[in-house]
Amino acid sequence: MTATQVEDSDFLRACRGEPVSVTPVWFMRQAGRSLPEYRALREGMPMLEACRDPEMVCEITLQPVRRHGVDAAVLYSDIVVPLAAAGVDVDIVPGTGPVVAEPIRDMSDVDKIRDLAPEDVPYITEAVRLLRAELGATPLIGFAGAPFTLASYLVEGGPSRDYAKTKALMRGAPDVWHALCGRLASITAAFLSVQIDAGVNAVQLFDSWAGALSLADYQLFAGPHSAAVLDAVSGRGVPRIHFGVGTGHLLRAISDVGADVVGVDWRTPLSQAATIVDGKALQGNLDPATLMAPSDVLAHEVRRVLADGAGAAGHVFNLGHGVLPATDADAITRTAEYVHKFSAR
Repeated sequence: MTATQVEDSDFLRACRGEPVSVTPVWFMRQAGRSLPEYRALREGMPMLEACRDPEMVCEITLQPVRRHGVDAAVLYSDIVVPLAAAGVDVDIVPGTGPVVAEPIRDMSDVDKIRDLAPEDVPYITEAVRLLRAELGATPLIGFAGAPFTLASYLVEGGPSRDYAKTKALMRGAPDVWHALCGRLASITAAFLSVQIDAGVNAVQLFDSWAGALSLADYQLFAGPHSAAVLDAVSGRGVPRIHFGVGTGHLLRAISDVGADVVGVDWRTPLSQAATIVDGKALQGNLDPATLMAPSDVLAHEVRRVLADGAGAAGHVFNLGHGVLPATDADAITRTAEYVHKFSAR
């Protein structure tokens, strides 16, 4: 397959707001615990170790493309991979998530985090190379965590419900906060650039925890750093998708930081989001729990989301967050089939 055929895919056309033959569909966390073949392959191997094995990354990334017939692959990785590569002592603890050995408290802690160079992540370059050779006309999405979400892990030391330490540092030591997020923006931009240089066809910036912020706090403490990341990879010929959870009140601000495609979680109707984002394409927004509903209910909800997104400049069907681990893989396949069937032009 040629690069022209990839560029003419429904996924990339939808991202650009161009006509499509069917609404394209992929799923956040489509490569992961919902697939029995993934669980078998990963058995006994720590997450970060798997992310550093190009052959394993390639195989895991391809699994949902083969099984579900989705319109895009997403690179199997984790948002803390570039942090670990930049020298942060972080591990992904099963059942917990990322855990940081020495949480950030002051400027001296920020100074310990070095910038990221391409030679720090050679496994990413190799994995993308392998994938582009296998995917044919199917686009490959690269991704990274946004500075606010990464910073929240580094300050809290792990997942948090209230982000109390994060918000205390933001307001109590804004110089430290902005220095930290500036460093993370540089690392994230470098990580995305490595993926683009290696051949990914789109990138997604995840700001998973931005919904914990008010609009004023987002605009002051988070948005400018996400904008720096997206600006650093502008003009590279790949769509930039930006997604956050619980960010209905932030959609205009998220759109304004420079995304080409705005991800929408399941709480905000796509028809409403389309009026907010100034003519940009949307991605989303089926509630992930719907995949556990009976087939007739699932089909109804797929139709509803497609109809709700019809007025957007472009629509990439997705979930409003990631696939839940307990999801039946067959339900994911059915969803992709429904999207294609119900949206065929």
